Amino acid sequence: MTTELNFIGAISTPYTEIHQCPNNIQFDGPLCEVTLYDEFKEGLTGLEDGQQVLILYWLYDANRAAVKQPTCRAGVEKGTFALRSPHRPNPIGAAVLTIEKREEGRLTVRGLDCLNGTKVIDIKPAIYRELL
Repeated sequence: MTTELNFIGAISTPYTEIHQCPNNIQFDGPLCEVTLYDEFKEGLTGLEDGQQVLILYWLYDANRAAVKQPTCRAGVEKGTFALRSPHRPNPIGAAVLTIEKREEGRLTVRGLDCLNGTKVIDIKPAIYRELL
């Protein structure tokens, strides 16, 4: 078994400093691009405009020791796994977003909540399941 992580591309957003990033994905937010490295571009074959995808990305400047954190409301603390905070043992960001446009090696989506240049870990079709 290997524990190596391979980045497959990078995300372009308008955010250059952490305080500019929204606290969550924004379905009506700015257009963002997910650009894959050359060796992974063909992996987008079969994805279509209007399809929803799960994008996984690495939140590289996170406090990896965080277990409990204050929320936006003063004085309220929650466990890391109850929050979308970037500060977590494995700082992986996740967003389910609609593909606005697919071009060769690139997806345009709307409203990612990460810094410009954030590395992409994986992209998967979003699958929804009805609860019984």
